[in-house]
Amino acid sequence: MQRSEGFEQFTEVDKGHGRIEKRTLTTTTLLTDYLASDWESCLQVFQIRRERRIGSEVKFEVVYGITSLSREVAGAAKLLGLNRDHWGIENGLHYRRDVTLREDACRIRKGGAGQLMAILRNVVIYLLPRSGKKSLPAAIRHYVCHPEKVLEVMSSPI
Repeated sequence: MQRSEGFEQFTEVDKGHGRIEKRTLTTTTLLTDYLASDWESCLQVFQIRRERRIGSEVKFEVVYGITSLSREVAGAAKLLGLNRDHWGIENGLHYRRDVTLREDACRIRKGGAGQLMAILRNVVIYLLPRSGKKSLPAAIRHYVCHPEKVLEVMSSPI
């Protein structure tokens, strides 16, 4: 981790799945007063530079963000970890919703039916770990064949 006046930087490199990814997060508190009129809870501004190498192909990406976490609570290393954790959760949930439950392909649009379908998908995602099955499709098949188990699981304490 590097620090200079008003800036803090952390870099990590991951290898796996046939690629090398380098992420560098730089954070500063120098802009918080300037941004206070629009984002009063902004305590840090950060930049994440990503470099992904797959074979001879190299891709670069730069993103910017703000956070209400102070540097004492979350320095550059912690912010980078929180950012990565967020995307892990987001990607895992997206895969379940869109690929397995086909949420994006759903054409239900009348009244509150779309919201009801989202609630039902949340119930299915909630039931997955409680089914004892290894995958969402296996859990769905299990509950289709044993609908009484849904009420049993939903009514039991966690």
